[in-house]
Amino acid sequence: MALPGSLWRQPASRGLVSHCTHHHIVVFLLTFFSYSLLHASRKTFSNVKVSISSQWTPSCLNSTAPELRPYELWNSSHLFPNAEEATLFLGTLDTIFLFSYAVGLFVSGIVGDRLNLRWVLSFGMCSSALVVFFFGTLTEWLHFYNKWFYCCLWVVNGLLQSTGWPCVVAVMGNWFGKAGRGFVFGLWSACASVGNILGAFLASCVLKYGYEYAFLVTASVQFAGGVIVFFGLLTSPKEVGLPELEADEDGSVEEDANRPLMGNDDADDDDRNYSVQATDTDNQPKAIGFFQACCLPGVVLYSLAYACLKLVNYSFFFWLPFYLSNNFGWKEAEADQLSIWYDVGGIIGGTIQGLISDVLQKRAPVLAISLLFAVGSLFGYSRSPDSKPINAVIMAITGFFIGGPSNMISSAISADLGRQDLVKGSSEALATVTGIVDGTGSIGAAVGQYLVSLIQENLGWMWVFYFFILM
Repeated sequence: MALPGSLWRQPASRGLVSHCTHHHIVVFLLTFFSYSLLHASRKTFSNVKVSISSQWTPSCLNSTAPELRPYELWNSSHLFPNAEEATLFLGTLDTIFLFSYAVGLFVSGIVGDRLNLRWVLSFGMCSSALVVFFFGTLTEWLHFYNKWFYCCLWVVNGLLQSTGWPCVVAVMGNWFGKAGRGFVFGLWSACASVGNILGAFLASCVLKYGYEYAFLVTASVQFAGGVIVFFGLLTSPKEVGLPELEADEDGSVEEDANRPLMGNDDADDDDRNYSVQATDTDNQPKAIGFFQACCLPGVVLYSLAYACLKLVNYSFFFWLPFYLSNNFGWKEAEADQLSIWYDVGGIIGGTIQGLISDVLQKRAPVLAISLLFAVGSLFGYSRSPDSKPINAVIMAITGFFIGGPSNMISSAISADLGRQDLVKGSSEALATVTGIVDGTGSIGAAVGQYLVSLIQENLGWMWVFYFFILM
């Protein structure tokens, strides 16, 4: 995948198309759907919360629960006396998952840089599928209900699912150079939204038979995806005899394509050639350490920025349907359908803004301008009238200017940071850097869910939007 100097100065899309092979397409699709399946299992849990809540309360409240005799024996195992306490516990599980997922991201990035990315990703997908099966299917089949058991399973699930994002971003970074990376990663980062849609579809198809079958189907598909990834994913071009990106981007091109995002253009050659990795006589460089990755230019700042953006993104994901129902009195099903427009805006925003950043060969100015427009769109959405078409349009615009930058930081910019000059384009920094960025963002998202509920309860929805604008 050679990128001569003249090619980097050509439009990114032309260079991308002329050097794309069927291997690139397979890698794109496998990494796309592997992370989509991980997100599908999360969405399944969100979609069946009402059914779970009813099952965890006395069976006289459940229309689909089998009538078991003797009544006193089987109903003594139910967790909660009413649906309100069951719903509160489900919210607690969300928080537990987000925090364990955030911690796992920091560890998974380091592990991914030291072990085979295909092994780590496949292990995470298959193991997470088993945990989801135990959590939602096996416990219901055995009628075993225990709060501590559920909490432990969801902590493990968060840790296992954290293997996904650092690995898939690292694999994509190995295959796609900076020329065209913004557009490719912007399109590819729609995998999370596609996973949400897939999870909702799978759950809705079998939910009438019981929520345990929604978990069973999702877990089975995810496990099968993990097996396919293990046997079919190529983690780098060298596995099929193609030159690696760092070999293609030497000389003047390397200075352009792998320049630190916040570096000094006047730095001398000695500074540019400095590597935080120890010199190795082998062709397999060592992975950099966690603190070395944190010290790379731009990593900390982009991590903090992503913490703010992911807080807003996940708040829209968790709270938007509730806000529409609570504020406008719309039906829950209608609010769920309308909230999809935020994801649509984010997909379009990430793709278009990534393409613009490729043409300009700069990412930060595109993000800054987009976030300035996001402030205006948030202010406008907070004053949206009681009209579904108008609300959907403003919602899509808001997703465009918030979801777009969020997708770029978590994918294309994370790959840029992991392949800059100070690590000489080594893939052994990609997963670590991605884990740091996404882990910090997940901590922000976890804390944000508590803050949103606190602000809404005490000050109202308008102050929630002021909080989003501040972030």
